[in-house]
Amino acid sequence: MGLLSLAIWLPIFAGLVLLALGRDTNAPVTRWVALIAAVAGFALTLPLVTGFDASTAQMQFVENLAWIDRFNVRYHLGLDGLSLWFVPLTAFITVIVIVAAWEVVTEQVHQYMGAFLILSGLLIGVFAALDGLLFYVFFEATLIPMYIIIGIWGGPRRVYAAFKFFLYTLLGSLLMLIALIYLYYKSGGSFEILAWHELPLPMPAQTLLFFAFFAAFAVKVPMWPVHTWLPDAHVEAPTGGSVVLAAIMLKLGAYGFLRFSMPIAPDAAQAWAGFVIALSLIAVVYIGLVALVQNDMKKLVAYSSIAHMGFVTLGFFIFEPLGVAGGIVQMVSHGFVSGAMFLCIGVLYDRVHSREISAYGGVANTMPKFAAFAVLFAMANCGLPGTAGFVGEWMVILGAVKFNFWIGLAAATTLVFGAAYTLWMVKRVYFGAVANDDVKALRDINAREFAMLALLAAAVLWMGLYPKPFTDRMNVSVVELLEHVAQSKL
Repeated sequence: MGLLSLAIWLPIFAGLVLLALGRDTNAPVTRWVALIAAVAGFALTLPLVTGFDASTAQMQFVENLAWIDRFNVRYHLGLDGLSLWFVPLTAFITVIVIVAAWEVVTEQVHQYMGAFLILSGLLIGVFAALDGLLFYVFFEATLIPMYIIIGIWGGPRRVYAAFKFFLYTLLGSLLMLIALIYLYYKSGGSFEILAWHELPLPMPAQTLLFFAFFAAFAVKVPMWPVHTWLPDAHVEAPTGGSVVLAAIMLKLGAYGFLRFSMPIAPDAAQAWAGFVIALSLIAVVYIGLVALVQNDMKKLVAYSSIAHMGFVTLGFFIFEPLGVAGGIVQMVSHGFVSGAMFLCIGVLYDRVHSREISAYGGVANTMPKFAAFAVLFAMANCGLPGTAGFVGEWMVILGAVKFNFWIGLAAATTLVFGAAYTLWMVKRVYFGAVANDDVKALRDINAREFAMLALLAAAVLWMGLYPKPFTDRMNVSVVELLEHVAQSKL
């Protein structure tokens, strides 16, 4: 087994062991086993980054074995600059989620920890898969643990939210399955994704394939108007579920555009780019306005995620190197920032048991350490220079202005709306006089919570102040992708 297989299957195996052997009576042991497995999984992803050759767009760390011989299905894994950073990001967020649940989850601990470890392995599998059927299996399998996480540990309307999440994402993926089968026969019986990139497909076929993939990936991002499942899922999900959903699962759809839609149907992608740009700008502007009127902190950050992911799809479909690279950087930075925002809401909810903004006020007076972290993450969510939230947005805006000044101007409005809804929430929750007895009784974060937030703060600042390691490793792959798209197959 290579490093990628170990990164995928170690957390899955550990999760299955916890499900099989874990009991609430030995919860402390369960927590430590889960943490050790998560840290080991993250450690396995570090050599992928340090050993990555940034000078080539070729797949690296490749594993290619026979899986289902009869249908020529391969167990084919590999990473390039487009997918590299999502593997350590997934493993890192899993460690944070395990730590976040340490004292909070007290029932069915083994199932909770096991579900997140299995989900971590499946998500890494999606980013590493180079066989179409293998990708689809991992892509769909991620729904199961997340459905369970929301449905069991979620809020009062958790069953409704879990069903809505599952149905939206499953129905979108069925059209993708039809597209994969078509490509299998068109390529002479191969599920190799990289071979599909070279197929000379006529425009009608490309258009149908583009929209089949679009149905799956747009729901996952989620793009307007198929975004309505996300606020419900976030509000009802436990804190860890919201963190993984925002930090990793939304990225599956955007990654799908890079790996499938753009290289397999390049002419259709260019022909329909205006359509995708229009939907992206609606997400940036309209959803930003919707976020402004939210009273629930989780809903506000959920709508904020939709707006930020609109930036990602905008960056991809302007077909500028700065825009595409900026979109990928935005995906990674949003993983850190949105995950941190949801963790901060979780810290408050664990103490007050309310997500309503009106239930707080003056939190900085009673929780100064926590407020410092929360305000830092809020600034990153606004796109403050020096934080991770700025780099990707700035690159996308630069690329958009180069593509079309008015599109760039419309995209830049997200910085205004982002600052408006984020700072409005920060002002009402953290600053001013202590609003009520609940806030007066708050205790500042403990060592576990401090360590968890400090790790995320370090990541947000590192990426904001020194993004070069991130951009260097993706540049060659981005340029090759755009050159491939520019070469018409017609």
